[in-house]
Amino acid sequence: MNTTEDLIAQDETEALEAAVELLRRPIEALLFVASESLTIKQIAKLTHASEAEVAMALQRIEAEYADRGIVLREIAGGYRFASAPAAREVVEAYLLPPRNNLSTPALETLAIVAYMQPVTKSEIEAIRGVASDSVVSTLLDRNLIAEAGRKDVVGRPMLYKTTAEFLESFGLRSLDDLPPMELEQGQPLELDLLTANITANVPQVIEPEPPG
Repeated sequence: MNTTEDLIAQDETEALEAAVELLRRPIEALLFVASESLTIKQIAKLTHASEAEVAMALQRIEAEYADRGIVLREIAGGYRFASAPAAREVVEAYLLPPRNNLSTPALETLAIVAYMQPVTKSEIEAIRGVASDSVVSTLLDRNLIAEAGRKDVVGRPMLYKTTAEFLESFGLRSLDDLPPMELEQGQPLELDLLTANITANVPQVIEPEPPG
């Protein structure tokens, strides 16, 4: 026979299940229209739900979309829909040529910043062997890098770091997700290795057009 405590616990479990089911559709809609990843705290505030309920709903959504062309990914400290790795080639064929191409110099510079940040422009130029004013400006304009204060040396040059937009664009949860560089001590930094590391096996994030 069920005790009073058992009945209360059962009622609470059923109430939680019902709340999570009601959350799934609003959360799916939020993730679809959002132009950036959303944290659990943001979603909870927007849906007037508890963070525990949101976390459970996200788990259900992730499981439901696991074998689809669209998957739920944890990116840059939040959640958003992205194309599945198996669909990467066709998605890139559609999106990358007109929208997301970066030149080889820009990719080289971005890779240097990603792996060595915070880094100055002169340090970037010392590795690349050429002036980098133009590519640094391009990456700043695209919000892939940002100023990170000044280095405490003579002249106090500006330091640069990657941004949350960088994490979003490359489908990374954090900088810890960057592939490791396997360089021996004293070995020169190879730009092609850096660029390959930063671009390899990166899922393309879907960016839905805003509702019109």
